[in-house]
Amino acid sequence: MEVILKEDIATLGNRGDVVKVAEGYGRNYLLPRKLALQATAQNKAVIEQMKSSAARRSASEKALAEGVAAQLAPVELTFTRKTGENGHLFGSVTSADIAHELEAKGFEVDRRKIQLAEPLKALGEVTVAIKLHREVTAQVKVVVVAEVEEATEAAAE
Repeated sequence: MEVILKEDIATLGNRGDVVKVAEGYGRNYLLPRKLALQATAQNKAVIEQMKSSAARRSASEKALAEGVAAQLAPVELTFTRKTGENGHLFGSVTSADIAHELEAKGFEVDRRKIQLAEPLKALGEVTVAIKLHREVTAQVKVVVVAEVEEATEAAAE
């Protein structure tokens, strides 16, 4: 079955591409979710119009994303977490934590755009990629530090 993609799908292609997919995948997943149209002559003409408007929209979105990436470049996020004796974290820093902290600093970033393979479970400094647009990726420095316990401070005095 040939379909025309209406959205970017990582495993298939980009918006406007004509791709060949299995009958069941197209009929049961792509078409009901309005991610694709059947590749007919009429739909191909409609898609050509959509492609031109999508190209204009994509250019403006890319420019906006580049501006946000420039603003995110100097941002450094610091997270304080409890640690064990050997420096192991109790808990972790997840993409949701990073998104929440960025929101507190005035940046609206969806947690799914934060490219974190697995939650941060160690102390230190890590650079995390945030995919703002298909062609624009921002880098944010994330620092995880140990929480200083009050009992330790009281014993030191």
